Amino acid sequence: MARGERRRRGAPADGARAAERAARGGPARRDGRGGGARGAAWGAALAVVALSLALGLSGRWLLAWHRARRAVTLHSAPPALLPDSSSPAVSPDLFWGTYRPHVYFGMKTRSPQPLLTGKWDQSPAGRRTPNLGAPASRPSKGLMWAQQGATLGTPKLRHTCEQGDGVGPYGWQFHDGLSFGRQHIQDGALRLTTEFVKRPGGQHGGDWSWRVTVEPQASGTSTLPLVSLFFYVVTDGKEVLVPEVGTKGQLKFIGGHTSELGDFRFTLLAPTSPGDTTLKYGSYNVFWSSNPGLPLLTEMVKSRLNSWFQHRPPGSSPERYLGLSGSLKWEDRGRSGQGQGQGQFLIQQVTVKVPFSMELVFESGSARAAGSQPLEQLAGSLLTQALESHAEAFRERFEKTFQLKEKGLSTGEQTLGQAALSGLLGGIGYFYGQSLVLPDMGVEGSEQKVDPALFPPVPLFTAVPSRSFFPRGFLWDEGFHQLVVQRWDPHFTREALGHWLGLLNADGWIGREQVLGDEARARVPPEFLVQRAGHANPPTLLLPVAHMLDSGDPADFAFLRRAFPRLHAWFSWLHQSQAGPEPLSYRWRGRDPALPTLLNPKTLPSGLDDYPRASHPSATERHLDLRCWVALGARVLARLAEWLGETEAVVELGPLAASLEAEDSLDELHWAPELGVFADFGNHTKAVQLKPQTPQGLVRVVGQPHPHLQYVDALGYVSLFPLLLRLLNPRSSRLGPLLDVLADSRHLWSPFGLRSLAASSPFYGQRNSEHDPPYWRGAVWLNVNYLALGALHHYGHLEGPHQARAAKLHSELRANVVSNVWRQYQATGFLWEQYSDRDGRGMGCRPFQGWTSLVLLVMAEDY
Repeated sequence: MARGERRRRGAPADGARAAERAARGGPARRDGRGGGARGAAWGAALAVVALSLALGLSGRWLLAWHRARRAVTLHSAPPALLPDSSSPAVSPDLFWGTYRPHVYFGMKTRSPQPLLTGKWDQSPAGRRTPNLGAPASRPSKGLMWAQQGATLGTPKLRHTCEQGDGVGPYGWQFHDGLSFGRQHIQDGALRLTTEFVKRPGGQHGGDWSWRVTVEPQASGTSTLPLVSLFFYVVTDGKEVLVPEVGTKGQLKFIGGHTSELGDFRFTLLAPTSPGDTTLKYGSYNVFWSSNPGLPLLTEMVKSRLNSWFQHRPPGSSPERYLGLSGSLKWEDRGRSGQGQGQGQFLIQQVTVKVPFSMELVFESGSARAAGSQPLEQLAGSLLTQALESHAEAFRERFEKTFQLKEKGLSTGEQTLGQAALSGLLGGIGYFYGQSLVLPDMGVEGSEQKVDPALFPPVPLFTAVPSRSFFPRGFLWDEGFHQLVVQRWDPHFTREALGHWLGLLNADGWIGREQVLGDEARARVPPEFLVQRAGHANPPTLLLPVAHMLDSGDPADFAFLRRAFPRLHAWFSWLHQSQAGPEPLSYRWRGRDPALPTLLNPKTLPSGLDDYPRASHPSATERHLDLRCWVALGARVLARLAEWLGETEAVVELGPLAASLEAEDSLDELHWAPELGVFADFGNHTKAVQLKPQTPQGLVRVVGQPHPHLQYVDALGYVSLFPLLLRLLNPRSSRLGPLLDVLADSRHLWSPFGLRSLAASSPFYGQRNSEHDPPYWRGAVWLNVNYLALGALHHYGHLEGPHQARAAKLHSELRANVVSNVWRQYQATGFLWEQYSDRDGRGMGCRPFQGWTSLVLLVMAEDY
């Protein structure tokens, strides 16, 4: 509000003063005089004022209620996916999968089930945390393991992928996303290989089998360790499990029946020597309990490993090991107070001397009933043949798809490419649950207090950035993930995009981070569970949509026709809700406030987190990267609308796309002559730094010059966005300066890829707070390097004054990126979240086989 307007409102008229006095119960005039007519008039005036106030308050309340309700209401557009697309009847090949990416090895079905009522519970740590209801999960299967030995003390139980548990490297060597996978896991002196293969048949997703092999990491080891494997099945209470026990206390099999799976049976076969059928001696322990909840399985098993047993192979000295003490008698089942009524948890511990292999077989009753001939159990030599056949088919399909050998990539680089794809596909998860959403009340920074509300229960089929650190769905990551996935199997991408578009609320918003289900929630601190309905995220899902438009695949076009209303609604929300202070300008909502502990308030919705923006957040900001994302969205949606014959949408989107791609408009809003590049604009000063102040620690100090409206001097990824998203004409006068800063080692060029922030920037490598190290302030990120390589390849193939230089830079940058990722993979066995621009080493979390898997498309030169 302007000062003059406040002054005008600060001097009420005499009548208003009188009405205010009357409302407070005082006389309309100080002397108390006035005739009856005048008193009646004042009474009427008072009534009007009171009614206006009441209507105003009521109107604001209704508006707030309406906004809050729309925030947690699903969009009314028809779904992008066909009905029951996740069911075994419609997609039997995708029904079972390794859809629990946060565990080292596990499987479950794509089965959304109703949630229980949400309430507040006391967590084990005593914190009050929101219990959003435990999703009723169909049977989940998993593996735990531990190295035994009396001298080792309490064994380290391995189950969920963790950053600091000492396991690694690990990852999928092969995974086709559908029916086969092979993973290697290094755990100290042990090397585990986990394999699975599926066999189609029947109406319930068919059969599948596991093989787990445990060997010493080094050959010729004199002392062979004793290892326990723990195979478990956990249900939600709707399934009937009937275990049958053998003479040695081992589970012979587990039978069961559900309406969704029909009749089924699990069989755990006896341990053998790796590669042959020679039986090995195993010691067996079992535990049967009510289901404590999936996030508590590990702790429950740890707590039950409290009794010493003897492992006594014939002719060998006995060894002690810690085992589960339980039985398979129904009346002896272990009880869990939190799990009663929540299903069953059945776990078999098998303790064997390394090396050995074990197999678990799942057999579907309907698969057996469907065939005229009895099906042989998928185990032993038949399983070996199936695994090798699938591995060979994977290699052949991989080369046919990406042609790395044909392009001259080394055998090692081809192995890297296979691991990149396999890790991404093996990290696809299926989630179901409710998010916590904070409605957008329409006024940024409003002090109106609103509680988060539960979003409706929704399923999500998505890849994840990192199995150990980010095992859940992230909106802007997923667009990059699907660029890789769709080259391998476009059906996967249609499924993933359809699920993401199913998260659209009534306004067209999609939450940027999806924490769905109890297993996902257990990995997220409570303060980060809430998603804010006014905050956006880069619309990267439009990148694979653009690829679909060029694919010529009828299945892609059929999907896009169904998906268009939702894509249009999502883009319209982004375009309108993030509008900036000037026409055709845009501003990320949701920047951090200017706290005294922050060097530069972060912009989490942008995806670039701590990338420097205007030093003092304000409504005057214009964000370059967001404008470019909206321009890309308008271009893609206009093309799609034209292809579909959506006349009204073409009339709306075509001119918008043309305006956003007009270089004079981009120049007017974002070209900074004093910097020689494109830039953000806002209330800014470079004179900020963190200084130690006792007892507060590091505190931001603002010096001279004071902040004022100007272009933001923060040369880095944001500066390149008109180039990255190919918005510039190949003859543009702005293309040359961008190539200059890109290629300059004083700025963005490094031997390992493009830096996120110029080495010449005062923010380069700087912490954002005492406890917040630099993130997007110099490190090399694969997703943006991929966009840069795609842009250089694009301009290197278009006639113009910069064609030769763009082609040369593409070749050099590609070599730098590929060689460094390969070196780090050789050294560590991992793909990393980011890479140092100083020495190339992997940094951040690992494995990060989300968008770092784009190295495969870089090697294939597929942009």
